[in-house]
Amino acid sequence: MPSRRLLVLVLLGFASGLPLFLTGSTLKAWMTDEGLSLATIGLFSFVTLPYSLKVLWAPFLDRYALPGLGRRRGWMIAMQGSMAMALVLLARTQPHLDLMRVVVLALSVAVASATFDIAVDAWRAEALDQKHLGLGNSIHIAAYRVAMLVSGGLALIMAQAFGWRTTYLAMAVLTLLGMAGTWLAMNTDAVARAPRSLQEAIAGPLEDLLQRKGIGYLLAFAVFYKLGDWLAESMTMPFLLRGMGFTKMQIGTVQKTTAMVAIILGGLIGGWMLTRMSLRKALWICGFVQAGSILGFWAISLLGRHLPLLVAANTLENLAYGMGGSAFAALLMGSCNRTYTGTQYALFSALMALPRTLFAGFTGFLAARVGWTLYFPLCAAAAIPGLLLLLHYDRWGLPEEDEA
Repeated sequence: MPSRRLLVLVLLGFASGLPLFLTGSTLKAWMTDEGLSLATIGLFSFVTLPYSLKVLWAPFLDRYALPGLGRRRGWMIAMQGSMAMALVLLARTQPHLDLMRVVVLALSVAVASATFDIAVDAWRAEALDQKHLGLGNSIHIAAYRVAMLVSGGLALIMAQAFGWRTTYLAMAVLTLLGMAGTWLAMNTDAVARAPRSLQEAIAGPLEDLLQRKGIGYLLAFAVFYKLGDWLAESMTMPFLLRGMGFTKMQIGTVQKTTAMVAIILGGLIGGWMLTRMSLRKALWICGFVQAGSILGFWAISLLGRHLPLLVAANTLENLAYGMGGSAFAALLMGSCNRTYTGTQYALFSALMALPRTLFAGFTGFLAARVGWTLYFPLCAAAAIPGLLLLLHYDRWGLPEEDEA
């Protein structure tokens, strides 16, 4: 793979992953500091709803181009600027005094971020050939997760040292720096034609998918494969801060060091697995690792506040994310028709994000009712439906694979 394309994958992956925690667990840590109730904090999960609804406006990105940089890159640069502006305004808020303003600005970040993801995912599917798709996705996901650690772990350290305003301003600057990846990216307009009309951009992707044999299994798998992960992640930060009494500095330090190594290693392992075994086997192995990683936080709830346990649980969780993300993205991206890449991958990733928004919005109520020692085993059990769907893999209508 050319070094320039490798650099672009890293920069775009980082730019794509940075906003997620800023409207998710990091924002919830800020709300925890503000003394809001668990129920209110849990409801903030609905702020990330645009990641599940982005398929509604993805056809516009497939059909239309902003002037100057091409169909994919034009939308990417515009959304990066919008994210940076919304983060600056968010940094200037006082959540305990104006909660609704925080909600509106966080939603603005999420909408811009989700739109950016549509363009980036489509660009990646068009810029990478089938041979490099697995490796390219591994690199993208590793950079994506490193960005999440920056906006998660590093942000917590900065918040304890400098306050939340400075932290969110710094994240806005990093968002602007991510524009370098957009400038360096190749224009893929010649690789995949745009739909001839908006009507084709809307109807074409759905007609193409509905004509495929076994598409229902694939769509259901997109919803359930990471269900347990999303439910656990939704309440991990309140659990560690309020439930167990870890400091922001402790959590941030662990996420910035061992977790960062684990996510990079996980992405490399995931990419290696895709070169050594069938996609089906990789999904099985990664699915079990993902479910098992949730139990690390259950162990903390049983054994108490011990830093080595936090290191172990966080490391396993990030390793599992890197492995599973590589295989999952390769499956979904390889299932897209290049004419409708933006819309079809947006549909797949929206279904993947659906549990994080709809189900995770009520996790605060569930955690408050059942307690932490039962909450995380329930999250691990939620991974079972996705694994059961793998039993019907032969019915999904995917290309034949050589078993390894």
